[in-house]
Amino acid sequence: MNWHAVRAIYGFEMARFWRTSMQSILAPVISTSLYFVVFGAAIGSRVSAVDGVPYGLFIVPGLMMLALLTQSISNASFGIYFPRFAGTIYEILSAPISPLEVVLGYVGAAASKSILIGLIILATSALFVPLHIEHPFWMVVFLLLTAITFSLFGFVIGLWADGFEKLQLVPLLIVTPLTFLGGSFYAIDMLPPFWRAVSLFNPVVYLISAFRWSFFGKADVSLGVSVAMIGLFLAVCLGLVTYIFRTGYRLKS
Repeated sequence: MNWHAVRAIYGFEMARFWRTSMQSILAPVISTSLYFVVFGAAIGSRVSAVDGVPYGLFIVPGLMMLALLTQSISNASFGIYFPRFAGTIYEILSAPISPLEVVLGYVGAAASKSILIGLIILATSALFVPLHIEHPFWMVVFLLLTAITFSLFGFVIGLWADGFEKLQLVPLLIVTPLTFLGGSFYAIDMLPPFWRAVSLFNPVVYLISAFRWSFFGKADVSLGVSVAMIGLFLAVCLGLVTYIFRTGYRLKS
């Protein structure tokens, strides 16, 4: 394992994040505050509690998951797409670096950035509601698994995209709507039976449900099913990345 190469890619990606630290850190703080003002005050005044949890506190895991999914995908996809766009990908391909080391560098950096933003949102939430995490260990585990899984997914998107339009297609038109419809700001038990059944086909429901369980000990769906879905999605992303490097699909274009 060429750890020097992994550290070089990881360090370069993290340096790019810190160069825009004001934008990277200030943006989630402002957006989280706005969510609390809009959802916590406007809707929270009408829905006092969900499953015995105050509404302002109930939306914290959903806010973190919303940021975690979108940031993981965007950071990883842009990280690998820009070298392809600028032509510097050939420096990586000609260097003595294995595909595994490339993935570790880019995905590790994207996951680190999204986890940091998730923790910033958690800290910002503490300014608005009294936080209590019932299962802190499992919260960290689900945070890591989700960040790594969707960073891998973003890495795949960055290799698949042949333009900046495609780079934004999946996050904006698929992932963000699925996150909003996945129980970020409500419990799916609040939905009519038909729409609750439809929601179970949304994979994000299982991610949010497991993450919310780590906070409050309550989940919309079985914890075992949620963990299985996270593991399945992680396996699919790993399979796609392996296929891309074995076939060289769009790696140089």
